[in-house]
Amino acid sequence: MSEKLSRRRYVVGTGSALALGTIAGCSGGGGDGSDGSGGSDGSDGGSDGAGEALDDVPSEIDEYLADARMYDGTIADYTGQDEVTVSVGAGDVGFAFDPAAIRIDSSTTVVWEWTGEGGAHNVASVEGSESDFNSGDAVGEEGETFEQSFDNTGIQLYQCTPHQANGMLGAIEVVES
Repeated sequence: MSEKLSRRRYVVGTGSALALGTIAGCSGGGGDGSDGSGGSDGSDGGSDGAGEALDDVPSEIDEYLADARMYDGTIADYTGQDEVTVSVGAGDVGFAFDPAAIRIDSSTTVVWEWTGEGGAHNVASVEGSESDFNSGDAVGEEGETFEQSFDNTGIQLYQCTPHQANGMLGAIEVVES
């Protein structure tokens, strides 16, 4: 059985996205753990690192995620990593991002990876987000990925447009590296 994977990569600098291209047949890899990241290749649909849960969530994120699925009032700390993976279509009905809230350094790339659960999803920034980004049309295929690098510090708020009313919300705090 042949799987078609695609990866879209964007870089955010001053609030606008610069398309760098689409590559078919590529899949992401994490590493061997020698850099302290945990070494997972992300194939389990989870994040590619330790992601220690912290309680010091910025109020803007805490308020935005108040009704989000799988948000437990903490933020996963992925500072010190070059790339972080967030599952799209997580949870018991596939209407969640996992983890829902993350903290990263500026210039870190976030890779959203579709689980194939919960129907067709997308990733789209919302009003109030520091940067504008959008994965495009909703897709449901397992293994689909969307990448976004964040160079601006601040709060990034996003949703799955078709399922935002179901609590499919996520947030990123980008801190100075």
